[in-house]
Amino acid sequence: MSLSSQTILILLSATVALSGQTNSSPTAEEVAAALQKKYDTIRDFTADFVHRYEGGALRRSREERGTLFVKKPGKMRWDYKSPNEKQFVSNGTRLHQYFPADNRVVVSPAPEQDQPAVLFLSGRGNLTRDFNLTLLNDPGGAWKLRLEPKKPQQEYDWLEITADRETFRIQSLTVGERTGSRSTFTFSNFKENTGLADKLFEFSIPRGAEVTYAGPVKR
Repeated sequence: MSLSSQTILILLSATVALSGQTNSSPTAEEVAAALQKKYDTIRDFTADFVHRYEGGALRRSREERGTLFVKKPGKMRWDYKSPNEKQFVSNGTRLHQYFPADNRVVVSPAPEQDQPAVLFLSGRGNLTRDFNLTLLNDPGGAWKLRLEPKKPQQEYDWLEITADRETFRIQSLTVGERTGSRSTFTFSNFKENTGLADKLFEFSIPRGAEVTYAGPVKR
């Protein structure tokens, strides 16, 4: 999963602070701090997503759709519904990747330092701490931040987050990889702080499934 993640509104105090700047635009750091501050108040959420991936020598692209569930800290579930069904389920410690068509499961440790989209959405990343920030122009009038990691990363070069200018809800998250490929997640139909149950993030390996263990995972 190249991921990954979504979401987020801004606290009333942060909204007032930004909307009050009538004579000058907020800085990238101010927008990122407001976004982070609001996101830190969200305990769990669900959202529909569209995942568009473009890459490879021929710049081929593909599009997938599904539903995302997040519960902090670190619990995530990506249910891909089309064009092919698959699931990525993390309880914060272990990640299960399930491919029903092949009845195959890959088990690995939950991501901690890579996959920045996943880390931000699951509440383990920090925008102002981890990235150099640039505020970009967006044709649709949204806030658009470009984030370049302060420490070089093997899996990606940069991120871009687009958020609604009024509500600060994240509209899209793009991951630019070192290979030149990119993954963009577009989010809709948010439901926040609904009290998601922990059992939603536990995965039971189906009977007869082929299981592969990747990384230091106890069997």
